[in-house]
Amino acid sequence: MKRLDFSTSQVRSEKNSIQKKNLIFAVPFMSNYEFFNRDLSWLSFNYRVLEEAMDKSLPLYERIKFLAIYSNNMEEFYQVRVSYYQQMLRQEKRFPQQIKYVNPAKVIHDINSVVSEQQLIFHRIFEEEIVPELRKNKIHLLESEDEVSEAHKEFIREVFFTEILTYIQPVLLVKQRVRPFLESGNVYIALDMVIKDKLNKKTGKRREQYGVIKVPVDRNIPRFIQLPVENDEHYIMFVEDIIMHHVDAIFPGYDIKDFYSIKLTRDADLEYDDYEGEHLIDVIEDLKKQRSLGKPNRFQYDRKIPQRLLNYLIKNFYLEDDIMVKGGSRHNFRDFFGFPNPMSPGLEVEKLTPLSIPEIDKHKGTIASLIHKKDILLNVPYQRYEYLLQFLHSAAKDPSVLEIKATQYRVADHSSVVNALIDATDNGKKVTVFVELKARFDEEANLQWASEMTKAGIKIIYSIAKLKVHAKLALIIRKEGSEIGNQVYLGTGNFNEKTARLYGDHGLFTAHKGIIKDVKELYKHLEDQNYNCKFKYILVPGFNMVERFEKLIAREIKHVKRGRGGYILLKMNGLQDPYLVRKLYEASEAGVKIDLIIRGICILKPNQPYSKNIRVIRIVDRFLEHARTFVFYNNGKPDVYLSSADWMKRNLYKRIECGFPILDEALQQEIIDILNIQLSDNVKASLIDENMQNVRISNNEPTVRSQMATYDYFRKKYNLEDSDK
Repeated sequence: MKRLDFSTSQVRSEKNSIQKKNLIFAVPFMSNYEFFNRDLSWLSFNYRVLEEAMDKSLPLYERIKFLAIYSNNMEEFYQVRVSYYQQMLRQEKRFPQQIKYVNPAKVIHDINSVVSEQQLIFHRIFEEEIVPELRKNKIHLLESEDEVSEAHKEFIREVFFTEILTYIQPVLLVKQRVRPFLESGNVYIALDMVIKDKLNKKTGKRREQYGVIKVPVDRNIPRFIQLPVENDEHYIMFVEDIIMHHVDAIFPGYDIKDFYSIKLTRDADLEYDDYEGEHLIDVIEDLKKQRSLGKPNRFQYDRKIPQRLLNYLIKNFYLEDDIMVKGGSRHNFRDFFGFPNPMSPGLEVEKLTPLSIPEIDKHKGTIASLIHKKDILLNVPYQRYEYLLQFLHSAAKDPSVLEIKATQYRVADHSSVVNALIDATDNGKKVTVFVELKARFDEEANLQWASEMTKAGIKIIYSIAKLKVHAKLALIIRKEGSEIGNQVYLGTGNFNEKTARLYGDHGLFTAHKGIIKDVKELYKHLEDQNYNCKFKYILVPGFNMVERFEKLIAREIKHVKRGRGGYILLKMNGLQDPYLVRKLYEASEAGVKIDLIIRGICILKPNQPYSKNIRVIRIVDRFLEHARTFVFYNNGKPDVYLSSADWMKRNLYKRIECGFPILDEALQQEIIDILNIQLSDNVKASLIDENMQNVRISNNEPTVRSQMATYDYFRKKYNLEDSDK
């Protein structure tokens, strides 16, 4: 296995000042080693997402999509991670160990400082690049001050009075009256007004008045309203601009001087780890109300808002200084996931049709009969996720199948996976599903699916107290003596058809008896936490995962000391466990070469004496890099593992995960080939430097955009040169 050498590469020199200024925040952990703060490193990742919105080589609606992703990411970040630091400030006694090493007030300050500067860049991209580009393509995003044609005026008047007005709840802000409650995540319009007929007795001027209007997009009103086409030109308006065109009907008797967009985000990191079973169900059924009442942790406001109005809002809503974040004239850009494209499929990224696996398609028997003979690796979104559905539906109909066991973390809205499990029950199979109710922001959906499966006769096992079950497993158990034996699917991603089109993941179909025995042991543990299970092949936190990784790292160090060379190649969503990061530092100091492909959080600090042999790259492109892959060179006889777990503290110590070995040498090579393609990326890859900057890679090598190159790799490998893109 070859480690690609970047020593002769050139890196782009334009290092963004916003990152250099604010993101240098290393946390010591009782040694000479240093670690980045996890959340500031995440902001570096989200800035890399924002860079995709800056990329003028991308189709316009792909750039808009990345603005939506950035905005949605940031909303959840404040709801959960900033909430964590706010809780540390409010309840110091709950976090004695954390406060020893982290100053929560400083972290919040640094976060808000970085985000405020990123917001300026965000809105510059939208206002100065996206809106003019839309206009060039005959798509006009009309604003309240724009000239609106008479025909459009009539249209929006009809929309306002028939569809919007009944949902408007205007509020005058009056001192010493009960203030309105600002709902989390909703956009509001703050109005700067004067009363038409009343003069201030002291100044002789008309009396000032402030008000707020909630933008009612939570009432099935779209954020964007398409207007009639005129002369082959397309027109779209924000719903709040339609509201402001008719504000006289909302606040008669007032003149509106100006208006500004505001938004409040509240804590959504709820405490329910101690609950399980029926008690947890009760908590989740009350979840929406709990989240809506969370403490404020971010107040976004239009950067053009007058200070007197901002001060009034701060006093009226009792806002703290440390939650104030300056933004643009619009908020909730996550709504741009639904931004209309009248030119579709124009201005959008070209779709890639998932590829077939000819070995499965040409096989005359069932997919199970092929798995009985050999392991099969599924690589989504490059290959068809339907093979997993075929595997489950085939088992549901197979008379030799006695039982199916599966885990559920996040599933699609109309889940074919769940439907296959229900079909199995209808066909007389015993079906057991472990449903993780604590999958954040999917709790209610999972509870609903659990209810549907219970009605269908599926045995449901609910969450375990203090642990989340994040493993991705589907076990097929057949009758003794069946021609085809037991089989299992183990994945790095969720059983979700929707995300399988967007996330890069791997899944293994295998009939390996040792792996199946281990998976059975794990299910026994899920059903009875007092069961003392042992694992030989799979890796499970709390049993053997951390210890196995530690031994594999130590083995590479031994190889180096014996003059054989050592190499580790790891790919994850996040790297945040200080213990294993220390082990990587130790390996680097010993001379082991280490390549890390880390999409998001990375606390490991590169380019230090103790990390000089470690390179960290980040790939952000059209698909979300979601796979967890671990390769240990072992003097030319590599150990290759896939896993549902990142090297995050939550994954390694607070979850039930499943890592699994790839034992087939051809499949090992396929995974290594994909990783080497990613290490060769000089289009969408960035090096993470010692300041957490995304340093773009440029060299004299042929251009490699790894996601497109991976797609082409499978086309060529399986002779699918004529497949449609």
